Amino acid sequence: MATNQTQHASPLTQAMSADGTLIAFEQMGAGQPLILVGGATCDAARMRPTAEHLARDFAVINYDRRGRGDSGDTPPYAVERELEDLAALIARAGGTASVYGHSSGAALALHAAAQGLPIDRLILHEPPYSPDIEAHRREAREYGELVESLLSESRRADALELFFALVGMPQEMIGQMRRGPGWPELEALAHTLAYDSRVMGDVSGGGAVPTDIAARVTAPTLVLVGGASPDWMIDVGREVADAVQDGNHRILDGQEHVVPPEILSPVLNEFLAGP
Repeated sequence: MATNQTQHASPLTQAMSADGTLIAFEQMGAGQPLILVGGATCDAARMRPTAEHLARDFAVINYDRRGRGDSGDTPPYAVERELEDLAALIARAGGTASVYGHSSGAALALHAAAQGLPIDRLILHEPPYSPDIEAHRREAREYGELVESLLSESRRADALELFFALVGMPQEMIGQMRRGPGWPELEALAHTLAYDSRVMGDVSGGGAVPTDIAARVTAPTLVLVGGASPDWMIDVGREVADAVQDGNHRILDGQEHVVPPEILSPVLNEFLAGP
């Protein structure tokens, strides 16, 4: 049941993943369990405004993916370990949950559903796969290889600059960010850019939609894209929706990659309350 009261997170707690890594999360609200999965350079703190808004209607779990914030990180990294993290959180939620993933977090959520995790409903918000064109595949592979190389040399700032340039941020803005007070927090997350690159399949698949993986997803799935996003992003979202077994593609008019919680929340409410 919806409420107009402000929701407050429970104290930060931890779930133990299968490999012993402790995954930090906060839980707020009541009702149907909903787990939020953030994308690149995103931790639980950055997802909190969205979590607080959704907690008016759902029992929200907002977590730090491994290697971020208060969560642990056990090398070597593998996408399978992040799926085990999600499995541990679903178990803490009561055994089943719906999952909302944003950007590369949507790609991770897609992997989780394809793996057969007990996901009731799946929301994939602008998974940033590459168009299935060789030039774009080559760019994704080159990015994946270069970001891993930079991070292996501890060039964290350079890896961040590479990522922000890839997503279209002007060099002047990147320079301003680098001089700003929030840059140290971003540098602390820089090593996870390689994690997201692997989730996206940049090197292994050229970053294109993994249709073989998507075809295994049986949970009802909503793929969201912004109407003001590039045409290729809208087309990629449609491709993902067509690839899963029960997919719906929805365009949010006038929106871009990041959508204000007050606009996003009613859309998720409608889908999650469906039959």
